[in-house]
Amino acid sequence: MSVIGKAALLGGGVIGGGWAARLLLNGIDVVLFDPDPQAARKVGEVMTNARRAFADLIPEGRPDEGRLTITADLAEAVSGAAFIQESAPERLELKQNLFAEVDALAPEDALICSSTSGLLPTELQAKMKHPERLLVAHPFNPVYLLPLVELVGGEKTAPEAIERAKTLYVSLGMKPLHVRREIEAFIADRLMEALWREALWLVKDGIASAEEIDDAIRYGCGLRWAQMGTFQVFNIAGGEAGMRHFMAQFGPALKWPWTKLMDVPEMTEELIERIAEQTDAQAGGRSFRELERIRDENLVAIMQALEPKDWGAGAVLRQYRAQLRGDKT
Repeated sequence: MSVIGKAALLGGGVIGGGWAARLLLNGIDVVLFDPDPQAARKVGEVMTNARRAFADLIPEGRPDEGRLTITADLAEAVSGAAFIQESAPERLELKQNLFAEVDALAPEDALICSSTSGLLPTELQAKMKHPERLLVAHPFNPVYLLPLVELVGGEKTAPEAIERAKTLYVSLGMKPLHVRREIEAFIADRLMEALWREALWLVKDGIASAEEIDDAIRYGCGLRWAQMGTFQVFNIAGGEAGMRHFMAQFGPALKWPWTKLMDVPEMTEELIERIAEQTDAQAGGRSFRELERIRDENLVAIMQALEPKDWGAGAVLRQYRAQLRGDKT
């Protein structure tokens, strides 16, 4: 079970709403700070999909859902909260000022985490009097299903805060990955950005459409990545000799002028419109929420398929379900 009672969330967008669902479905009371008058509607729609997906993922033994309170009062949100997760817009000064306020209002022992996808925790700590309790905890959408959360400490983050965060996120059914050194965009986003740049060039140069690029991923490498990472996949590709043979055979190709990784195509209106039209066509008239539900169903099926093998995300799900049942380790 979870190691906290009340949690405070700062921001109720896609990520903040996902955090609300992850916490509430684990039986934790949540106070969400968001001055947006549409916050309740937006989070409510996320919760509808999340409840459906969570019920499929955990058919039995689910905790009683926590209580959600939405407020435009920051002091009310963080009062008495043992854990605070920030998911405000990706603007450094805005986050710095927000953390300075939270630092002054929150309980002294509250753990403060940021969902930022690329800003450095040392920069986020700049205006805090107690920076030792802040770290980055970067999740992946949908937060209520995907288990990975990247933990990154800043120059003044206490090691104890990292350990507390690990324990907390494991209790929520997540897989914390400690990024031991600060680096922009951390690990997963740097990998995704590399693929994204190449994909943009392929569309711009007329090599492939958005749907064809997605097909190349979902029918090929994406299926492998869902249960084995790049290194493990390539190790198998090397045959009996493993990675050494793979590197000897394909390593020289890395020097060939294939990639445009260090260049980014200009985001002209023409390119943006081309990508938007192609992705809209691929959606086939399905709404945003319909696509979310399809995505969630597929993710649940993949994780449940991996669970009996105790493999990848299935191993995290297996451990989480045992935890919910109260099995002794």
